[in-house]
Amino acid sequence: MAVWSTTTAVELSKNNRIDSEFFHPGYLASEDKVVNSIEYKKLGELGKFLIGPFGSAFHVSNYDPKSKYRYIRGKDVKPFTLLDDDNVYMPEKDYKRLVKYAVMPDDLLISVVGTLGNVAIVPQNIEGIFSCKSTVFRDSIIDPYYLLAYFNSKYGRDCLLRRQRGAIQTGLNKDDLKTVPVPIYPKEEKNIADLVRSSLELATKSKDIFVQAQQVLEKALGLAKLHLKKTKCYEANYGEIVSGSRVDAEFYHPHSKEIYELDCFNKSVPLKEMFTILRGQTPSSYFKEGIPVLKTKNIRTPIIDESKINDFVNNSGKYITTRMNDLIIASMGVGSLGRISYVFEESTNAIIDGTLRILRFKEGYELDIIPTLLFLTSSYGQVLIYQGIVGSTGIISLPDYHLRNIKIPILDSKIARSLTSLVLDGYNLKKESERLIREAVIRVENLIEEVI
Repeated sequence: MAVWSTTTAVELSKNNRIDSEFFHPGYLASEDKVVNSIEYKKLGELGKFLIGPFGSAFHVSNYDPKSKYRYIRGKDVKPFTLLDDDNVYMPEKDYKRLVKYAVMPDDLLISVVGTLGNVAIVPQNIEGIFSCKSTVFRDSIIDPYYLLAYFNSKYGRDCLLRRQRGAIQTGLNKDDLKTVPVPIYPKEEKNIADLVRSSLELATKSKDIFVQAQQVLEKALGLAKLHLKKTKCYEANYGEIVSGSRVDAEFYHPHSKEIYELDCFNKSVPLKEMFTILRGQTPSSYFKEGIPVLKTKNIRTPIIDESKINDFVNNSGKYITTRMNDLIIASMGVGSLGRISYVFEESTNAIIDGTLRILRFKEGYELDIIPTLLFLTSSYGQVLIYQGIVGSTGIISLPDYHLRNIKIPILDSKIARSLTSLVLDGYNLKKESERLIREAVIRVENLIEEVI
């Protein structure tokens, strides 16, 4: 359905814009509501901007996993928060060279290239540099957590996206960002900001609980005592190559053997004895509503990212549907293979596409679901998963025959129950965090709409 953008010569001259997107009726309607608020100011009047360094200032080939200095990429800037499960780091010498681009607590990072309009806040205790794909807004005279709620609302996001420029690759520049209108509500600002703060604190606690559960598991299994050393060369005998049916060197890396030699594997079973592996199927067509389709991008550890579900089918009959207590593993893709989500609720009714696998527990192993999740997502479990990958740069996958034969150590039932309880507590905190963030955004939107 065509959408017509209409304007006047006066508006064209006033805004110095002739592109139709700037005058899109949806963007205009949102901005009209904001500027008709009781009071509003332009973003440029509220604080300072800092543009990121040129893309050539730091090369990705120089990443240093041992460094403490984070390099914040464009894809790390998500709504409200920075992605923190795929961090990359830069050498200290590069950090010091680019220190004027160092982020500070409570900076707002606005994505200005690629996925436009994402706004995240920088938490405490991060030392790092942001890339050219983001712009920092800092030293705000109003609470940055209120701004965070506003920019992640429908109206704030529309006002940002209205200012994008370009054709093949769109972007947001500093001068345009300065003109974004911000509604001012002195009496409500603190309450909204506090909701966002509380939400982010709960989200952090939820992540900390999962890390704690993983540490308990590693201690119980004796994994924490194992130190895997880098090996420049290793060898495999002919019998191993025949039985493994693999000739790639990575498959015979000694780390997997070192893990399996631990005492905890004296009491272990292959994954196929505990779970049935169900293969997803990619639909031939999608709809805008219906039954959600989970893809690799939705799989986060340990919770499904439902905010990124954009595709649906109208009939789940021929597809694999998720159930409560399922584990969903990403079996394809660099940077995402090996991620595992747990289906916490019966209401999570979705299908999975061909890049995913469901691990559905067999009778007698219900107590082992969460321990398996914790083990496979630990650094040791990931070694065992990545031992079996096939493919080349950019296109890798995990064969089912390898997945089903990964050995899973069996924990004492008391420890297994304790770990399950911990992970469920973390999930409940995450759900409360999401509720608070929704409340903050809805409050901002209601305040804007009440004026009309």
